[in-house]
Amino acid sequence: MPRIPFTKGHATGNDFVVLEDPVGELDLAPDRVAAICDRHFGVGADGVLRVVRSAALDEPAARAAAEYAEWFMDYRNADGSIAEMCGNGIRVFARYLLEHGLARPDEDGVVRIGTRAGVKDVVESEDGYAADLGVWRLSGHDPLVHARSLDVARPGLGIDVGNPHVVVALAEDAELEAIDLAAAPVLDPAPPAGANVEFVVPEDPLVEDGVGRIRMRVHERGSGETLSCGTGVVASALAIRYYAGAAAPDEWRVDVPGGRLGVHVEPRADGEHAWLSGPAAFSFTGELEL
Repeated sequence: MPRIPFTKGHATGNDFVVLEDPVGELDLAPDRVAAICDRHFGVGADGVLRVVRSAALDEPAARAAAEYAEWFMDYRNADGSIAEMCGNGIRVFARYLLEHGLARPDEDGVVRIGTRAGVKDVVESEDGYAADLGVWRLSGHDPLVHARSLDVARPGLGIDVGNPHVVVALAEDAELEAIDLAAAPVLDPAPPAGANVEFVVPEDPLVEDGVGRIRMRVHERGSGETLSCGTGVVASALAIRYYAGAAAPDEWRVDVPGGRLGVHVEPRADGEHAWLSGPAAFSFTGELEL
């Protein structure tokens, strides 16, 4: 059997198996990805990050990225399904490229990475790495959300940051801690492609020294509850900022079970760009038999 090197990495506890496959030779069938991510019989992870050249993948997103980004983040959820984007994963991906000499920042300090949600800019930051997730928008899909241990269904706000999210605001920490996310929340009506679902509690006070503060838990499509979800952190901050109105800040601090992440909203000519910042780390390396 062929043996494939891998690196295990994480970003605030959201963990990934990184596979370097420059010319796109690996067979990443869903059952194989699920076996790798299995926490009892595999390496164990929330997903797989394949490091592949944009020009090597025969799919529209990769072909579009090839002109601007040499490397493409081919992200798979723990169940083997394909995801558009991963905010924590792209920071781990960027660190891998830099530490393995596969990429160098340009004169502005930017590393450009292709994803199924477009080309993303990543830079080094004080707390690790910061990624521009692009222009965010309200999705217009605002379902009722049913979850175990919530007494009644709660309204959700649909946010698109390259992948779909539904954010539910809760009143107090006790509600957040009581939710059972072993089962996927039920969305009514259900979006065709599913969505990550975030449950959020604002801190008291919400804003301190010009920084908004929230706590979050998340259930991710294809992975279940994770210790952190980068795009979910951004969606949660944007949702509470939207509810708070025009006086809400552009800087946010988001605490998740795996740690703390930062969100910065940057107005530009094409709309408001959402930046996510936080750490990215490697745990160990090894070899897989495929």
